Amino acid sequence: MDLELRHLKIIRAVADAGSLTRAATALGLAQPALSAQLKRIERGLGGTLFVRGREGVRATALGELVLDRARVVLPAVCELQEEAQRFARQGAEGYRLGGTHGPLLGGLVDRLAREEPGVPVTTYTSWSETEIAAGVAAGRLDFAMVGVCGESAPPEPGPEPGRLAWMEVARDAVHVMLAEDHPLALAPRGEVELAELAAEAWADVPGDGCFGDCFAAACVRAGFTPACVYEADTASCVHLVQVGRAVGLCRATFPATPGVVTRPLAGAPLVWRHLLGWHPAGRAAARAPAVLGHARAAHAEALARAVCPAGGSAVSGSAAPGPVRARAPGAPPTCPAGGSAG
Repeated sequence: MDLELRHLKIIRAVADAGSLTRAATALGLAQPALSAQLKRIERGLGGTLFVRGREGVRATALGELVLDRARVVLPAVCELQEEAQRFARQGAEGYRLGGTHGPLLGGLVDRLAREEPGVPVTTYTSWSETEIAAGVAAGRLDFAMVGVCGESAPPEPGPEPGRLAWMEVARDAVHVMLAEDHPLALAPRGEVELAELAAEAWADVPGDGCFGDCFAAACVRAGFTPACVYEADTASCVHLVQVGRAVGLCRATFPATPGVVTRPLAGAPLVWRHLLGWHPAGRAAARAPAVLGHARAAHAEALARAVCPAGGSAVSGSAAPGPVRARAPGAPPTCPAGGSAG
């Protein structure tokens, strides 16, 4: 016989009541039925748990051992059940958001918290758009906030296309990050030609997607191939730009940062689209229109906070990724994630 929680409850009830009669009443059982169950439990455990006498029952040494464990296990299981039920209730009301690195995920969380105070919001971030999409497809996340290059298709979470629904949040031109004393940052004109950056090293964050190929193609059209790319985390990419070691592609909503100036690339050779994804049969699918509205508002707010070359609000949007994945100088580029140093 396998020991079950109900067996531990019977043992504890007998010990607490001090007699089979009172324990049977507390458990809502007939005394003969309780006695029969207790005997089966004792056979399964290999010994007597209680000594019966005129004044009731008392636990044997084996009974005390089992009771010690029961007094730990039963409250823990009860707590687990309550916590699971509480989590399930909150999960049905809350939002589980996944996204690549950037200002829009934080802006979406802020808006949801403002509009629905008390409703739980949880987040998960990754450099990989495919990983985020897979989390939504598997039901671990409710919504994915990711980006794609130009007209590229949304990330597919598996071999079956079309499992997720996607809507465009915003479409932005890509900007370049420069050290504040860089000659192009000091120039009075607002835009920077990509060809003017041919001799520069670049800073990038890791990830997946096709932006690396698009960036390489744009560079070829501008007449050069990037000679050096540093792959690093966001803070390190910003540092490399600040000290003049590299330049980087960034979101147009990149916030004002000491030592860094952002400029739009002339002719918008690179475009980034923000996408919101969800599973049509997911628990939060009915809330997708409202979440999409919040995401678009978060994008507008991030855009308004960004600083353009003239010192006012940026006029092109928010989510350019970093350029290409790490490679040796002169090696062909590969694809990054949707995030960037900006």
